[in-house]
Amino acid sequence: MTAAAEPSATAPVDLRLRGDPPRVMRLSRKALAVVGLLTTTSIGGALIYALQPSAPQSQTELYATDNRAAPDSFAGAPKDYSQLPKLGPPLPGDLGRPILSAQQRGVEVAPPPIGAPSPAPTGGGANAAQAARDRVRQERDSARTGKVFVGRESAAASTGPTGASSLALPAPSTPASVPAATASAGTDRSAKRDFLQAGDKGPTESSYRVVQPGSPYVVQAGSVISAALITGIRSDLPGTITAQVTQNVYDSVTGSHLLIPQGSRLIGEYDSQVSFGQNRALLAWDRLILPDGRSIQLDRLPGADVGGYSGLQDRVNQHWGGMLRAALISTLLSAGAEVGSSNDDDLVRALRQGMSESIDRTGQDLVRRQMGVQPTLTIRPGFQLRVIVTRDIVMAPTQGDTK
Repeated sequence: MTAAAEPSATAPVDLRLRGDPPRVMRLSRKALAVVGLLTTTSIGGALIYALQPSAPQSQTELYATDNRAAPDSFAGAPKDYSQLPKLGPPLPGDLGRPILSAQQRGVEVAPPPIGAPSPAPTGGGANAAQAARDRVRQERDSARTGKVFVGRESAAASTGPTGASSLALPAPSTPASVPAATASAGTDRSAKRDFLQAGDKGPTESSYRVVQPGSPYVVQAGSVISAALITGIRSDLPGTITAQVTQNVYDSVTGSHLLIPQGSRLIGEYDSQVSFGQNRALLAWDRLILPDGRSIQLDRLPGADVGGYSGLQDRVNQHWGGMLRAALISTLLSAGAEVGSSNDDDLVRALRQGMSESIDRTGQDLVRRQMGVQPTLTIRPGFQLRVIVTRDIVMAPTQGDTK
């Protein structure tokens, strides 16, 4: 027989249209029971441990309190009630508690003469009981009206001589019920009255006389010079500014002579000291340069906007972003320093407290420094402005320029 006729050693594979379904993984019931038992035991143990009362711990002081510095007013005072001085029998001339209580209430009571014998009790036990009740009532009133703290005034009064001056009642002070608004209103009314009454009480006729202009070519006080900024302004640093005159300026007497032609240059300065809440930049002009090269010194003429308001207002940066960042950083630092556990020992607690105070101070300094940053005022080039003439300016006419 040939090899082709020999039967195959392996069985032919059956033709299937579908594969074997995946086998399902099943959990062991014993394993689930063990895991559940362990979980329940762990949770129960944690609850029992958490609900147990904590053992009392002795609180120890972090700092020694015996060596603390005492105020000067407590230097000669007794430390406890056992060291209080014991008073002897009353001396002749000493005022009793009834007289002192009556004088404190404002009742005029004449002190008994020195050496006067005390009246002997005549009523027997009833008078003694009444005297005891009066003494208890006086002690209660003295304890209620007495001072709690030891002051220097009491020490000075105790060491000073006893006389009529020590019996004087204190001067009545201003009642605390008077509101502060009433005092403020009275002060405002007084200031307004002083303003109306202020002024020179001299003769009714003024000593000044009419003055003729020194030259027909004068720009008198009150005139306005229109200009526009050539250079911008930023109030972070001081600097110089320049502007260009945008309209011709004629003499104030006749208005026919051109004195400051259009295109003249103005040179001045701006104030870089900006207070909180300020939104206008202060300008002052020092020099005027004409187109033909001539120049004149100005008396620091003030600058104003188109409406005549002093200063210029364009853009204001209050630096709120930096302030918010500083406040956020301070809050995060303080919150991080306060996080801790109540089971820490004394050393860790003291270190954490010191670190918390240091971080808190650092955050406060950061916020305070950011609040001290002054606002930044920005005036862009080309901004329209007006120069107010405050003193007469004598000029020379421009050749060939007359109305």
